[in-house]
Amino acid sequence: MHKDSFDYIIVGAGSAGCVLANRLSKDPQTRVCIVEAGGKDSSPRVQVPAGILSLYNDPKYDYSYMSVPQPGLNNRRIPLNRGKALGGSSAINSMLYIRGAASDYDEWAELGCDGWAWDDVLPVFKDLENNAIGQDPKYHGTGGELHVELHRDPNPVGKMFIKAGRAAGLAENTDMNGETQEGLGIYNVTQHDGKRWSSYRAFLHPVRDRANLTILTGTDTKRVVVENGKATGIEVSGPEGQKLLKAEKEVILSAGAINSPELLLRSGIGPAAMLQAAGVRVAHDLPGVGQNLRDHVDGMITVRSRSTKTLGLSVRNLPSMIAAPFRWLAQRKGMFTTNYVEAGGFARTKYAGDNPDIQFHFVPGYRSHRGRVIEYGHGYAVHTCVLRPKSIGEIRLGQNGALAIDPKFFSDPQDAEVLVEGIKVARSILGDSTFDAIRGVEMLPGKQVDSDARIFDYLRDAALTVFHPVGTCKMGTDEMAVTDPATLKVRGVTGLRVADASVMPTLIGGNTNAPTMMIGEKCARMILTEAA
Repeated sequence: MHKDSFDYIIVGAGSAGCVLANRLSKDPQTRVCIVEAGGKDSSPRVQVPAGILSLYNDPKYDYSYMSVPQPGLNNRRIPLNRGKALGGSSAINSMLYIRGAASDYDEWAELGCDGWAWDDVLPVFKDLENNAIGQDPKYHGTGGELHVELHRDPNPVGKMFIKAGRAAGLAENTDMNGETQEGLGIYNVTQHDGKRWSSYRAFLHPVRDRANLTILTGTDTKRVVVENGKATGIEVSGPEGQKLLKAEKEVILSAGAINSPELLLRSGIGPAAMLQAAGVRVAHDLPGVGQNLRDHVDGMITVRSRSTKTLGLSVRNLPSMIAAPFRWLAQRKGMFTTNYVEAGGFARTKYAGDNPDIQFHFVPGYRSHRGRVIEYGHGYAVHTCVLRPKSIGEIRLGQNGALAIDPKFFSDPQDAEVLVEGIKVARSILGDSTFDAIRGVEMLPGKQVDSDARIFDYLRDAALTVFHPVGTCKMGTDEMAVTDPATLKVRGVTGLRVADASVMPTLIGGNTNAPTMMIGEKCARMILTEAA
């Protein structure tokens, strides 16, 4: 058999792709190739939790996409960081283990995605998980590859946030993946022995030496080859130049909610009129490709404080900074253990229904009021995001073939209304007397931003995203569905599936890393069941 021929080709070694490669290559007779545009994850910057600040916007690890100008956000272009390495975005994220609410998945089933209700997906989450915390076995597993742990050395200011939350009526929640999401707590993290535990480290690295498994890094997928309505392989550009990889059985796109629809579009699969205008030959008219883009829009409050209890870059903090690498190497403790968003949780605004509608990511360190990655000094910050946004965007190809990412933030006014209320709830927490000992100056939005109208103006000028794009190859039964819920096969094209966050029909209420791994596992089971 030709060396460039495989049974299955997986595009993207991210949260879902690594799970798929593990499961499909378990049979030594099945030849699997996984193709990753990025490189290795072995750098200490990836492995040490605190290294995440050095990864964002580094072209070695981050695609660093930018949106098109957003009218709802004063025509700003919004950064959209996505991981580019073995592990995908799980190699650069904040390592939070959150699944979303049970009702999120029940809604998927109500939308026609049979087999994706909470009772269907919970066993899959449990099978993937190796919970080292001793949490309720009704909701957690201990036999999987994905290590889930408590933060090794949380900053005490995070505990202050949790305590202050009680003044706002928010109870402490020690398991936001248990019976209820609501409340504040220290987040569970996907770490092992104080190190990042990405999808690659959990699922692919342990089996990387399988003879039937080929892992290609630094290899960019240009398009899916479609012949007579069937995906037969992919065209790639890598260390050996440009070539074709042949898939005897299937191609599976696990390249993420931006790259997977982009690949379909560049392969001629998508809305015919758009493709023709972009100069792409139409292989299959599929109008939903690139549509239904959803993401968590986010607003920040940042406070400058003199307290060295908080993380920070300062002369007074120099002893802790010097000791940090040694403490991490010897004990897996200290500043290097931080994932920065150590604490947070879920709350309701006056607009909430049955579930929380906002999520907090609390940072026990100063977040720059000027947009810098690192700012001198100390402080603390809280990010507030809209959990279930109504604004729906799209990904498209322009007339010159350029990729255009348009989340359409605040195109539905309810998202802005929820986020304004969320900022007010966050302020009520930070305003509690618990913070008096480290009280500082609110740099953003600033005390002068004291009305709903002024908060809204601030958000239009400063809101960003917490990097949870989904939905652009959504599964379903309506005319805009791209993938079949029962198989994750692309409608109208044989030999082609999509398995990543792009198949989510709606955005779940929480971080998307763990749900994307679940999608990869579900897809693998579909394929193996069909092959049996």
